[in-house]
Parts: sequence; structure tokens; C-alpha cells
Amino acid sequence: MDKLRLHGFNNLTKSLSFNIYDISYAKTEQHRQEYIAYIDELYNADRLTDILTQVTEIIGANVLNIARQDYEPEGASVTILIAEHPIDPSADELSNAPGPLPESVVGHLDKSHITVHTYPESHPDNGISTFRADIDVSTCGVISPLKALNFLIHSFDSDVVIMDYRVRGFTRTEDGQKIYIDHEINSIQNYIDEVTKDQYELIDVNVYQEHIFHTKMMLKQMELEHYLFGAGTDEFSASDLEDIRYRLSKEMQELFYSRNMMPSQPVSRKQTRS
Repeated sequence: MDKLRLHGFNNLTKSLSFNIYDISYAKTEQHRQEYIAYIDELYNADRLTDILTQVTEIIGANVLNIARQDYEPEGASVTILIAEHPIDPSADELSNAPGPLPESVVGHLDKSHITVHTYPESHPDNGISTFRADIDVSTCGVISPLKALNFLIHSFDSDVVIMDYRVRGFTRTEDGQKIYIDHEINSIQNYIDEVTKDQYELIDVNVYQEHIFHTKMMLKQMELEHYLFGAGTDEFSASDLEDIRYRLSKEMQELFYSRNMMPSQPVSRKQTRS
């Protein structure tokens, strides 16, 4: 898309919202309580502030204010108000392509905010424990927050990721014509690196005429040892391990498809992860 000559400031609002789910299995009530305490400490307000501050640095924005809070009995929230970067972004930073991974990050972002809220919880009967992080990156100006996707996905253990991106409002060209979107996009997947996409099943639900984009990701393969909290695979029988695998897979599919599955429904997905 050619560079637009605008009348005044680009006030298009671009909002990226996504839920990241990390699933585990905790055998006993004590293990479930220990899981909640562990995940609550791992992603406390200080750690989340560090992650979001890194995002702010990655995208080249300036921190104006940070509000953070740890909750009782668990959970945390962080909101960072950010200001626009004083220099114009490069063409590469505006491109319809994946953003940087945590190891190599460069970018810019116009003013707005970044927020995160966490929700650790555990099922009292079947041992499934689920940690959810809700993250919002909202910008006002020329830069899309989609460039932060790769870093944020890799900052958490992401079994299921649900993402929404929307461009709202309008800005004007010098001759008064309204502009409702100022960059090319046909899928959020364009901003996710190929290695990550190979590891996940992905589904798009897009409403192009409304500039609304929705993508779901679910990890394809499972190495069961990584999902057991407070125990190893050698502490379970073969039938128990198969039952745990079923419960974990059922939890992920229910989150991915946003519907409950009956116990009799088969779960025909990931078996092993190398």
C-alpha cells in the first residue's frame, strides 16, 4: 500500500486481544494447590510487568505509567500506558510479515496501552489445571500491534491461543477522504513465524469488510511428561496415562472449539511430541 498523505494525525485504533492457555495435570489436591501457587508466583505482577516492559522496548514505545496488582487468592493484572515513538517506522516494520522472536527484536509502536490479566484455576475432580493469560495491545497511529505476537506467544507456555485483531475508527487524507484501514492484511497468521505455525493447528474466522480478524491455535503434539505437575509418568499405570492424555486433549479441544464435549465423544488428536 502506498504511503498515505494524511490530514493531521493518524487516529486509527488497532487492537490485538488474545487468550493464552497453558494446561497441566495435577494428580492430588495437594498437587493442585501447589500448581496454583507455582503458576501464580511464576506469572506474578512483577514478572508480567517485566514481560510487558520488554514488549514496550521491543516496539520502541515509551512507558508513561505502570499500574500492577497481585490478587488474593491468585491472579494478577498489569496495565502499561505507552507513548508514541518520536521517529517514523521503517517500511519493514509496517510490512505484512511476522514480527521478531524474543532473541532478536526491533520495532516501533504509536501511543496507547498494553494490559495483561491472569486466571490460574484447577478442576477439583479430574486433575486438570488451566492457566489463562488475557493480553491486549492497543495502538493509535500507523503501527499494528501484530508485530508483538511472536514475542508474546513465546513468553508463555502456549497450548491454545485465541487471537482477535480489529482496526476501528477512521483517519483522513489531505483531500478529506476517510481511510478505515491503512495496511494490508488478510490473516493474523501472516504475523506468526513459520516454525511456530508448524507446531500448531490453526483456524481463521475473518470478517474482511469489517476489518475483524480471528485466529485460533492449538498445539499439535503432546509429550505427556511436560504436562504432569508434581509427578512423573513412571508413577502412573499405562491405562492411567491414557486417561490423563484424554483429559488433557479434551480440555484443549474444548478451549479451541469453544464448546463442551461429552465424555463419550472421541478425542482424536495429538499423541506424542518429540
